[in-house]
Amino acid sequence: SMNQNEQILQHLKTGKVLTPIEALEEFGCFRLAGRIYDLKQDGWPIHCDKIKTDSNKVIGQYALNQDRSLWPE
Repeated sequence: SMNQNEQILQHLKTGKVLTPIEALEEFGCFRLAGRIYDLKQDGWPIHCDKIKTDSNKVIGQYALNQDRSLWPE
């Protein structure tokens, strides 16, 4: 079965974004920033946008650059 890093990467590869709340709900992942850090260390071009939630909290929303020439082999 896929580990959390793989699950997160598969999600981002489809062009979808991911917030910590979604990562917790979908993958049971409590530390999305840590998982993203791992993936970036592996060379994945993931960026973080700060977005405001309905309750005016600022959270990180992660996305993968969809230019596949930038993806690691």
